[in-house]
Amino acid sequence: MAVTEAGSELTYCKMRGIVGVLAAFIKERKMGLNDFIQKLVSTPNICQHADVTNFLKIDENLEELDGLEDDEGPSHHMSRLESRTSLAEETQIKPCDFDYLKIIGKGSFGKVLLARHKETGQYYAVKVLQKKIIMKKKEQKHIMAERSVLMKNIKHPFLVGLHYSFQTTEKLYFVLDYVNGGELFYHLQRERVFLECRARFYAGEIASALGYLHDLHIVYRDLKPENILLDSLGHIVLTDFGLCKEGVEPNDTTTTFCGTPEYLAPEVLQKQAYDRTVDWWCLGCVLYEMLYGLPPFYSRNTSEMYNNILNKAPVLKPNVSNAGREILEGLLQKDRTKRLGAKEDFLELKFHSFFSPINWDDLMARRITPPFAPAVSGPTDLKHFDPEFTLLPVTSSLCNTDSLCITNSVKEAAGAFPGFSYGPPAELYFM
Repeated sequence: MAVTEAGSELTYCKMRGIVGVLAAFIKERKMGLNDFIQKLVSTPNICQHADVTNFLKIDENLEELDGLEDDEGPSHHMSRLESRTSLAEETQIKPCDFDYLKIIGKGSFGKVLLARHKETGQYYAVKVLQKKIIMKKKEQKHIMAERSVLMKNIKHPFLVGLHYSFQTTEKLYFVLDYVNGGELFYHLQRERVFLECRARFYAGEIASALGYLHDLHIVYRDLKPENILLDSLGHIVLTDFGLCKEGVEPNDTTTTFCGTPEYLAPEVLQKQAYDRTVDWWCLGCVLYEMLYGLPPFYSRNTSEMYNNILNKAPVLKPNVSNAGREILEGLLQKDRTKRLGAKEDFLELKFHSFFSPINWDDLMARRITPPFAPAVSGPTDLKHFDPEFTLLPVTSSLCNTDSLCITNSVKEAAGAFPGFSYGPPAELYFM
């Protein structure tokens, strides 16, 4: 039954939508407070201040805060401060809650595995990262940025979702949506090029995801076919947020040199300040690759490729429509201030003639039938993953307690990621 107020109808679906937004808001605020407390308690001098101690109630009110007393007696109690700074961060989940079935990807810092939650039977992609390697390469900030961005991907249809994050002494774990339609890179390699209607569909879903990130003042910075997955129905899922830059307002710039050679924008290559339009350059490169089979400035010789990026115009052959060639020219504009998206960001792409066949409301609601379905038989169907990964043995160390031989480097790594752990709050439902 609909609820009517002041002449406007509030339907059940709208109520559910409002609740979803409220739940997301509460989750974000709760995690913000959690991170603030983590920072407080990791600074001993601040913790000794009477007002802070009273705020945290870590002196005489432990039983009241925790809700129940430790069975082993008072001598075994941990203070609130100790529990917050230990690795036993407040999360409901741990490595041994999963069966690790197959390796489905590998990266610089670890592996991605298909895992099944033992209690619920749900399948997830679990990204397991080695702290020592991250610290050796001084990449802690990028990992924490990835966690932060994942926390903000509140049910956007084309961004991978985070369910949990947790850590052990030596490893970090991200528990993510499991997406088994394969990388866009994998399908592009097999088919060489896509028809324009298929490329448009993927580019539209990618553009909407980038526009959403930009609205959150996040620049993605590493768009490439390897980071674009297809789900089992054939929709796009953007993943890997390790190179994201947060806090970039519409007119802000940043200067960090990062990305993948084939997709680097000229301003990044020249180590100049750049802004969110760097993502539209990368989308131009990916769209060009879908339509023509190779990135627009590709050469086996890296220095020649960099010279092409800086000085050569993209070759636009006539097998692509006028609107297709026009949007590629706009996205691959070397002057970022003249690039498509420089003024109105995603809106400029949305209303470009190339995307005129797309109904954006239907696209966002996933009502458009994908032009290609990966046709997977179920969650354990791994035919779209590279056998180079899936044939590798899954080591038992993923679920073992971390080494009892605690070296100085392991101790250092253990405390290097405060506030990393996350478990979702209880969902809200209308009954």
